[in-house]
Amino acid sequence: MYKLTGKGEQIQKMFSTIAPRYDFLNRLLSLGIDRRWRRVAVRQIQCPPNGRVLDVATGTGDVALEIAAQTPENVAITGIDFSAGMVEHGRTKIESSPHRARISLQIAPCEDIPFPDDTFDAVTIAFGIRNVVDRELGLREMRRVLKPGGRVVILEFSTPRSRLFRAAYNFYFHRMLPRIAGMFSQESAYRYLPESVMEFPPQEEFESLMTKAGFRAVTHRDLTFGISTIYVGRK
Repeated sequence: MYKLTGKGEQIQKMFSTIAPRYDFLNRLLSLGIDRRWRRVAVRQIQCPPNGRVLDVATGTGDVALEIAAQTPENVAITGIDFSAGMVEHGRTKIESSPHRARISLQIAPCEDIPFPDDTFDAVTIAFGIRNVVDRELGLREMRRVLKPGGRVVILEFSTPRSRLFRAAYNFYFHRMLPRIAGMFSQESAYRYLPESVMEFPPQEEFESLMTKAGFRAVTHRDLTFGISTIYVGRK
């Protein structure tokens, strides 16, 4: 069984702490744009009828619910997350949705996905891969549980390329966002957010990491001036 590192345990605890206000702050701090990003990412999965989709780092289940909204009723969706607090809130939200019969959530880390090889037709992870301490292992695990020909779709924050836009964005991201979030939740968690984004590799470098993990035909697409990026790879 995979054991989280000290850093992983700290991140796990942080997400469980902020879970009660997580959805509210996502909407507030992104001005609702995060919903559009998820919709666009889910459109890339190409899941067949009667298929199975795995959403890694599912959090409170936003992507799992979006997958359900975009796919036939016979598609089954499983979400995993290493934060018990996030999963608890996700289960409550899903139970009150019309898709509750199609979605199940479990507690598990990306580095140790509790399913056999070649189980899922598609795998997604949104705003979670940067929190995976051993990213290559996490990517290999996602590839392992994918069926041959299946797609992985990764949505993650990135650093805007335009210098002018990047300067304005960084001012908001590093100065204003943690203070606003601190009025409703744990400010330190929202200082971690911009720090983790700045540490995340550039798009081309992350594509190379996906290729090293065994994915093929890897591509990326920037959204909203490069604030976030969608990566797609195939097994």
